[in-house]
Amino acid sequence: MTRVTVQSGICGFSVLVSVERDKDRNLHISLDTECDMVKKMAEDISFLEFRAPFATILHNPVYRSASKNLKHAACPVPSGILKAIEVELGVCLPRPVSITFEKKEEKG
Repeated sequence: MTRVTVQSGICGFSVLVSVERDKDRNLHISLDTECDMVKKMAEDISFLEFRAPFATILHNPVYRSASKNLKHAACPVPSGILKAIEVELGVCLPRPVSITFEKKEEKG
C-alpha cells in the first residue's frame, strides 16, 4: 500500500491518499479528508483498472472526477493521487513533490 498526504494550501484541507493494488494490478483508492469536494471524488475513483490512470489529462479518470467535483482548478490533490498510484504500481520512485512560492522584493 502507498500512502501520500497532500496539503492543499490556502483552503486548509489535507488529504490522506491510500492506494493498494490487487493481484490483477487494479487499484483500490481511498481519500481521507474533511473536504466535501474531494469526498465526492473518492466515490468516483475508489476502484480503477490498471491502465486507467495512464490516460491523457482529458481522458484520465482522476482528472475527469476532479473536473466534475472540484471548484478550484489548481487543487494539487489530483496530482497527488496520480503520484501515489505511480508509486504503488512501481513506475515511479517515492520522491517528494513541492510547489514553492518566492516573493519578489519590491523596489522602493
